[in-house]
Amino acid sequence: MPIGFIGLGNLGTAITTRLSQLGETLVVYNRNIEKIRNLGYEIVSTPKEILQKCDVIFLCLFDSEAVKQILTGDNGLLCEELKGKTIIDLTTNHYEDVLEFHKLVNDFNGNYLENPVFGSVAPALKGELTVVSSGKTEVFEAVKPLLEKIAKEIFHLPTPSSATKMKLINNLCLGSFMATLAECTALAESCEIPKAKALEILGVGGGQSLVLKAKTQKLIDEDFSAHFSNNAINKDLHLLQDLAYNLKLPLYSACLPKELFSKMKMMGKGEEDFSSIYQLFKNN
Repeated sequence: MPIGFIGLGNLGTAITTRLSQLGETLVVYNRNIEKIRNLGYEIVSTPKEILQKCDVIFLCLFDSEAVKQILTGDNGLLCEELKGKTIIDLTTNHYEDVLEFHKLVNDFNGNYLENPVFGSVAPALKGELTVVSSGKTEVFEAVKPLLEKIAKEIFHLPTPSSATKMKLINNLCLGSFMATLAECTALAESCEIPKAKALEILGVGGGQSLVLKAKTQKLIDEDFSAHFSNNAINKDLHLLQDLAYNLKLPLYSACLPKELFSKMKMMGKGEEDFSSIYQLFKNN
């Protein structure tokens, strides 16, 4: 049976490409149909239509508002046809909204697996994402062979909302590392050290990380076409601050990176890759 896929942005397109290369047949829906018309997949005009063709449907959307629209909007997924079918939600949601999504889908006798992904376009194309899932163990085990087609590392935290919280915590590392690496690169250039050489040295020194490995070439070329956008990391760090507030805990190291990415948004660079934060430091 074909796999349903809703949301073909940068990451969604990379994941569908990977699944297609592995022989999976896809039925897709995207708000902007023109964007996906030439990708070669079967396209439906409403989310509900996917349920007539697929037992498993991936969601890969920007935020909880978009997910809720797909679930509850006109011709959305919440309908009688959802019974017995599984939604795998790759979106980084709000940690409270995702609890509502579990309940909404379960109330229609469907299965909901909260499944945010760690990684962006490059690892997605190679099937090397990391996924953390929350939801019923039997649902997770049933779709794990499918997850193994897109992910190298797979974790299951059964309690709903745990995967989403873990993704937000992970993105604190991601945003903080990227801001620090960008500033280190710009500082080295100010010392008249060639950028490529500085990045090579950082890559075997204190800057050694998956973040630097993934973004070295983007920093060298200053190619900031988005794999993971400033808008996305800014949103996630905002949700993380909300989580800390809800837990009545201080959050020391998230504040500065979040505001730096907010500055990028203010400068009209929200759709650029989050490695473009380098421009803040280079231009000072």
